[in-house]
Formats: sequence, structure tokens, C-alpha cells
Amino acid sequence: MAKRVFLIVLDSFGAGEMPDAADFGDRGANTLRSCYNTGKLNVPNMAKLGLFNIDGVAVGEKEKAPNGAFLRLSELSKGKDTTTGHWEIAGMISEKAFPTFPDGFPNEIIGEFERRTGRKTLCNKPYSGTKVIADYGEEHMKTGALIVYTSADSVFQIAAHESVVPVETLYEYCRTAREILCGDYAVGRVIARPFEGEYPFVRTPRRHDFSLVPPKNTMLDILTANGLETIGIGKIYDIFAGKGVKTAEREIGNAADMKITSEYQAKDWNGLCFTNLVDFDMQYGHRRDPAGYTNALNEFDIWLGGFMKEMKSDDVLIITADHGCDPCHSGTDHTREYIPVLIYGEKIKPANLGTKAGFCSIAATILDILGVNGDIDGESFAGNIIKV
Repeated sequence: MAKRVFLIVLDSFGAGEMPDAADFGDRGANTLRSCYNTGKLNVPNMAKLGLFNIDGVAVGEKEKAPNGAFLRLSELSKGKDTTTGHWEIAGMISEKAFPTFPDGFPNEIIGEFERRTGRKTLCNKPYSGTKVIADYGEEHMKTGALIVYTSADSVFQIAAHESVVPVETLYEYCRTAREILCGDYAVGRVIARPFEGEYPFVRTPRRHDFSLVPPKNTMLDILTANGLETIGIGKIYDIFAGKGVKTAEREIGNAADMKITSEYQAKDWNGLCFTNLVDFDMQYGHRRDPAGYTNALNEFDIWLGGFMKEMKSDDVLIITADHGCDPCHSGTDHTREYIPVLIYGEKIKPANLGTKAGFCSIAATILDILGVNGDIDGESFAGNIIKV
């Protein structure tokens, strides 16, 4: 058995449309293909692991002798958002989709939110996060009204200028919204979106997500109960509302979170390091920036080469995604795609595992790799990749 697993989620790095993509308005979506088609994709380390050998990947040069195990997974949960994807990766299928509000939030929700915060609201409709502060930022500055908006995802987002609403106060407003948004209105996440400066305003790195608590145990709870470490880097603590996360590093951004992951690689511990690299999604996927997305993949691959060289004999690395966000697709929202899975380590034998159902098989596999039993959704594929 391995001592440590590093699970790295390249947020939104989908590997092609799922069979039901049309039901989500995502026919033809393929995040990997869109990045490859820029002509600038240069990811030799992921290619060597088998990225271009994965089922359905029709771009790139296939590796003749991959040094990792690889597969693609379909999502069983009803959704294509961050919370649903991560919860399923951690071993919990969401049978019911989180509610979305394409026409904005109903009056009873907005009215109660305004009453409890003592502030009026602006917008209240689906909007791009950068465009909403451009269109409503100046009115917010003049009136103090909070900018409330949503997207195709199940989110209630609150934007405010840090000079008008201090960040800690904005977080309190988000906690208030989280209390209000329950039952039929229980969105997956309430998100604080602070911004600063003068027009054109810029968002600050002090974003904070307030998720629902997972309704049942995930691999994080099981590992914690068995005395193993669970380290959440980036958005992980927020996505799971802290449930099952022993140690949280809540920096947001690829560069910072890759650096922190490397720092934990150099430490002595036993268990799981679960990292989310959000820039792929937040900075490039939603903004439909294929060149930026591709460059971020190239930067990750450079970091990956160094990380792999420093891995210990009882380490296992798993690279995956939580949904797609094709930077060349219409709109600005996530896309319903397969996720790639790349697995590497001295204890891992190279293998093409094809296509499997359920992101949750990742959690089942991690428990097996770490020698822990637990009742979660998902079927382990550890028996197909662990060297005897």
C-alpha cells in the first residue's frame, strides 16, 4: 500500500462531451481539444503519462509506452458544477441537481436577504463575473447596494468593493445568504466576490465559497476517522464546507497552490493531499480564453515534471478534473464532459483502463491504495494498477 496520495484537480479540464451533453446544451464541447487546437499546447509530462492515449482523445500524439495508468470517467451525478464534481470525486453521487435560477432569485429570497443585511441589491440575474462589476460597480459605489448575481451553475454570488464593504463583512453577508438558501433554494455555493480599484474594477484574490455541507460521509471523513491526514489545498475546504478536512491551505490560484503542494511533498505525513487548481476554470474557461487556458496547462506541466522527480517510492499521484469548461464553446459556463484521470508512482503499473462510469471510482481507489475500508459510492480500480 502507498503512504501518501496526491490528488490534483485541474479545475474544468474536460476530455470531451459525454453522451448526455446535448441535455446540458453542451454538444461538441471538448476542453482538451480546444486547447490543443491553439497550436500552443506543450505538455510532455502529461503526454508521457498517457493523456493523449485516453479513450476518445483524438488529438495529440499517442505515447508508445506510457509511464502511467490512465482512463476517462463519466459523471453519474446530475450536474456539471464544481460542488457536484468534487463531491463525486470524493465518493458521493448527487442524485438530484442543485437548483439554478436562470431568471434570478425570487422576491422572497432577495427580500429576506435585503432585510437581514440592511442593504439593497443590484442585478439579480445570470451574469459574467467580470462584466457584472463593470456594469454595476459604479452604482454599487454610489449606493452601497450589493451586486447579487448567478450563472448557469447553482450559485448565489455577491460582489462588493472592498472600500464599501469590508471583506469580513462581505463574508458575513454570504453566511446570511447561506442560511436563507435552504430547501428548494439550497444552491450549491454562495460566493463572495470582492473587487477593488476604480473603473474598470478588478476582482481581488479574497474570493470565498460557502458550500452546502455534504449530506453524507466522503473519503475525507473516512480517512480522517482512520487517523490519516487530509490536506485540502485551494478551494477544497470551501467545497466540502470543511467536512473531513484536517488541514486547510486556502490560497486561491494555480501558482500559489502548486507551490503549497510541493511544500507538502517535502513534509512527512500519511494520507491524502487534495489540491484544486482553479485558474483553469476561473481565469480561462469561463472567460473563453483558449490561449490563456493552454498556457496554464503548459505551466502546470513544467511544475509537474519537477514534482514527479521528487516523489517518494510510496507516493501515488492522481491528476484529474471535476467537469469541463471548454474555452471555445458558446456562452461562459461549464460543459458536461468526461474527465481524464492520470495515475503515477513507483507502485503504479502503466495501464489503459478505458472508460468507466462514476468520478466516485477515484475515491474508492484512493481508499484501497491507502489500505482503508469505507462505505462510499464508487468501484475501485486499484486492483488493475497496483504492482504486486
